[in-house]
Amino acid sequence: MLIGVPKEIKNHEYRVGMTPLSVREAVRHGHEVWVEIGAGLGIGASDEDYRAAGAQNIPTAEEIFAKADMIVKVKEPQAVERKLLREGQILYTYLHLAPDPEQTKDLVKSGAVCIAYETVTNSRGGLPLLAPMSQVAGRMSIQSGAHCLEKAQGGLGILLGGVPGVAPAKVVILGGGVVGTNAAAMAMGLGADVTILEKSTDRMEELVSRFGTQLKTLYSTQGAVEDLCATADLVVGGVLIPGAAAPKLVTRKMLKDWKNGSVLVDVAIDQGGCAETSKATTHADPTYVVDGVIHYCVANMPGGVAHTSTYALNNVTLPFGLRIADKGYKQALLEDHHLRAGLNVCKGKVTYKAVADDLGYEYVPPEKALAA
Repeated sequence: MLIGVPKEIKNHEYRVGMTPLSVREAVRHGHEVWVEIGAGLGIGASDEDYRAAGAQNIPTAEEIFAKADMIVKVKEPQAVERKLLREGQILYTYLHLAPDPEQTKDLVKSGAVCIAYETVTNSRGGLPLLAPMSQVAGRMSIQSGAHCLEKAQGGLGILLGGVPGVAPAKVVILGGGVVGTNAAAMAMGLGADVTILEKSTDRMEELVSRFGTQLKTLYSTQGAVEDLCATADLVVGGVLIPGAAAPKLVTRKMLKDWKNGSVLVDVAIDQGGCAETSKATTHADPTYVVDGVIHYCVANMPGGVAHTSTYALNNVTLPFGLRIADKGYKQALLEDHHLRAGLNVCKGKVTYKAVADDLGYEYVPPEKALAA
């Protein structure tokens, strides 16, 4: 199979779909890999590194999209890239379709076979291709939030961990999943006063078992969200419904009760955000203020630490990607229901129920779409 790796073009996105090590493994499996010139510079991988791994350096993305059987990316294809997709071509990347009707429409129109990292599952009920980026984003949410709390950034002027004689910052984390767990680890490591709001009592027990009673947990109700966030210095939104738009836990009305200069880091922004006032921002212009509350809603947070993120991502995407290349997408998807859960769009059909429900498409089960 000819695998194509174009350079990412989203604002301040420095990650790349395949590392030189991943390319070497794909070539060892008998595949040809084309990598756009300069695609790996953001992670410190030169064109020469890719050539040494067995790839061909290709001058433009257009050439790659025109010939490759499978496109391997990190972020969702931008509008100019979506125009280059061909019928039957495999797109293997993050998609986050539920809050993005324009992208969904274009992918349906393209006739491509679109496999989303974020909905591939595993035997433990987890999302293995989303987890490493959720780990990164959860940890980054605290360092980004701490920066925003500095007075020069418009924040409250509070140090997360405080100092002897001065209380630490209050951090409230919405959701105790992968994002929430990693955010808590970072915030507690810095000495903050941390509370996680979570609906699963089993998950709360796991969190307390891991972190001890220093971590506060509270059952998540609308009232609890309102009360805790009103007293918080930093709120991290880490809720997730796989493949679906994030629930709006924070209403605009609630912000009027928050502290002026407090910070909301909405890690759920890839799925539309968990606050009514959230809108996607970029690393170039990461924040804006609503009712005195600083909103940090960067839609590709892990792109800011591209080296760590790319290698962590490739650790989990490579085995599935090789399976697709080795067997062809139909056989690979039909044989593995966990990988099949990643199929969101297939030759003009929406094959992920949450996306179909949120955006008003007819849902076609992936098995049916693959049999066509």
